[in-house]
Amino acid sequence: MSRSWERKVQKNQSQLNKQRKKQGMAPLMASKTASSPIDTYKGRSLLMPAFLLVFTAVYASISIAQGTYKDSGNMFWITIGCYIFLALLFILRRPYLAIGKDFVRSRRFAGDRTLYLSSIKGISVQKGSVIIEQPKGGSWVFSRLFNRYPTDEMTERLRTFAAANNIPFAEK
Repeated sequence: MSRSWERKVQKNQSQLNKQRKKQGMAPLMASKTASSPIDTYKGRSLLMPAFLLVFTAVYASISIAQGTYKDSGNMFWITIGCYIFLALLFILRRPYLAIGKDFVRSRRFAGDRTLYLSSIKGISVQKGSVIIEQPKGGSWVFSRLFNRYPTDEMTERLRTFAAANNIPFAEK
């Protein structure tokens, strides 16, 4: 069955289930996620927030020590607040890797990105890191050191994903 047909069926099913929910009736059948589970592995971004907080502390201490913050007025404190808010955003917006039946999805700087089978060249696994290679563009790297991913669990799931979809899988 083609992917576009599956999307149309899923869209119509979700609309019908919304109508049935408003009427107090049970949904017709389970959603797509129940029939093809998506395994999600979340990490924790600590490096970028730590860098932002250290940068903010250095900037604030130098500006206060020299007295230059008085010239900018409230803008100095707004800038400090914005850097702290940005660090908090990076902490709360956790990176992840979601593995479905025929795709992998991850959060990148520009938003969520999805790689389908045709876009995956190979998967390489090293101790503490997982690399998903693309034919063009940069590889996706998931590291235990930088983003606190559970790489051992990810390795096992990606091994079965690669075997089911005939994707080259290399362990180093």
